[in-house]
Amino acid sequence: MQTLQLKNAEFLPHVCELVKEGHRVSLRAKGNSMRPFIESDRDVAVLTDCSDYKVGDVVLAEISKGHYVLHRIDRLDGQNVTLRGDGNVAGTEHCTIGDIRAVTCQIIRKGKTWNLSTSRIWKIYSKVWVRLLPARRYLLAIYRLVFRGEIPRRLRFWR
Repeated sequence: MQTLQLKNAEFLPHVCELVKEGHRVSLRAKGNSMRPFIESDRDVAVLTDCSDYKVGDVVLAEISKGHYVLHRIDRLDGQNVTLRGDGNVAGTEHCTIGDIRAVTCQIIRKGKTWNLSTSRIWKIYSKVWVRLLPARRYLLAIYRLVFRGEIPRRLRFWR
């Protein structure tokens, strides 16, 4: 099977239209900002339309014209939303409720489908991970070293 890669700014507006029309859309994850829960090039996020958002939801948001992120809602303050990727230790994005284009209802990982609204394991992972923010830097480093085999450049003896 052949794959085609498009720029997010070209492709995701069409995805948003399909979601708005009531379709569920599956997207393969790209990038490491939602690591360790959503892995790049392995996991698939299933997006759907929603109008009732809550802290902890993983949403697709357009944070600036043509710039989309799939991140977790960190804080809701009226119409203002703060987003943070699970793999981010410091950075956040800001948008409004109107900038949220879809919510992730399922994650397909290694052939297993996780329903984010009903899976107790996913809910526990999410709640614990959000509360571990100060320790995330170290936990992510351990994850990268042990599970991904990624050694930071500064720790390599060869260059």
